[in-house]
Amino acid sequence: MTLEAAGRLALGDLVARYALHADRREIDAMAGLFAPDAVLVLPDAPGELDPVRTFTGRAEIAATLGALHGVPVTFHALAGEVFDAGPEPGTATGEIACVAHHLSDREDGAARDLVWHCRYTDAYRLDGGTWRFARREQRIDSIETRPVRRRRRG
Repeated sequence: MTLEAAGRLALGDLVARYALHADRREIDAMAGLFAPDAVLVLPDAPGELDPVRTFTGRAEIAATLGALHGVPVTFHALAGEVFDAGPEPGTATGEIACVAHHLSDREDGAARDLVWHCRYTDAYRLDGGTWRFARREQRIDSIETRPVRRRRRG
C-alpha cells in the first residue's frame, strides 16, 4: 500500500521537527510529537548500540530527552527518509538515517564532536488529524570523535 504525497510530506516535517526541537532543546515540543501512549526505545551508548532502554508515554519520553540539556551544542542532520503506509488506515512506518553531532568541551578547554551515525525505525499514527510518533527506535551504526577547531558559545 502506498502513502499519499501529503502524508509523506507531513511525516517528513514530523521527523525534521524532532531534530530541530532537539537542537533547540525544546524538550516539551519534542515530547508533543509523540502520541500520548507512544514508546521510545534508545540505545545505551556507547556500550550498547541497539535499542535497549524503553520509555513509554510523553512524560517518560520528555524526562529522558531532557539529557540533551547536558550537551552544549547538537546538530542533527537528516541523511535520508523512507515512508510507507502502515498495516491499518491512519498508520505509517518510516526508516530515518541521521548523523547526530554532539559538541562539548574537554577538560583542556578544546572542543570535541561526538558523532553518532544512527537510524530510526518509526511507527506513526494519525492523532486528531496530526501525524505523531507511535513508536520510535534508535540504532547507532557507529560512533566517532572528532576535534573541533571552534564552536559557538551560548
